[in-house]
Amino acid sequence: MTLEEWGLHSVSEAAQLCVGELVSNVITHVGNGIPAALGMRMSGTCLRIEVHDPDLGSLPTVVAADSDAESGRGMALVEATADRWGVQLHSNGKVTWCELATGLSSPTGHTDDPRVDRVEALVGLYQRDRISWNSSPSLLVVHATTEAAVELMADVLHWLRAHGRDADTALDRAQMRFESVLLSEGNSAGEL
Repeated sequence: MTLEEWGLHSVSEAAQLCVGELVSNVITHVGNGIPAALGMRMSGTCLRIEVHDPDLGSLPTVVAADSDAESGRGMALVEATADRWGVQLHSNGKVTWCELATGLSSPTGHTDDPRVDRVEALVGLYQRDRISWNSSPSLLVVHATTEAAVELMADVLHWLRAHGRDADTALDRAQMRFESVLLSEGNSAGEL
């Protein structure tokens, strides 16, 4: 699964840079072959990237590397790229993390829109026995909900066909209505 699939295009490159630097930091300073884990999740409207490793003795720091130095800039790059970063110590190791602002207006990725709320309620019923939706869903839940929405749309197309309606015509009408609303919302935003 990629950040593009999660709708986080705007932070994809920054996330790749941060992941590379955080993982390289573990390999360089903790050791090659040491068990480590990478995780990503939403933290409010920010993408949180975490690297877990068992070494409590080697803490990442920002150092001022010489311009001709071949290493030593990793955490400085993370600090310059991420909105926040830090280290959490646990009894079994540490978590080095950073957060990138996604530009989303809410943790669920949309503003309060009755159309979106209706679909979330419907999709929630549709996937009731799968994964529960909560007020701050993880990216996994958002992905699972997207898949449930696709299944729901496919079933609506089957329903239309079973009732003698043309599914392609319905899709075309829905697409035109969707684009019309986007266009009117874009014009309204431009007038402000």
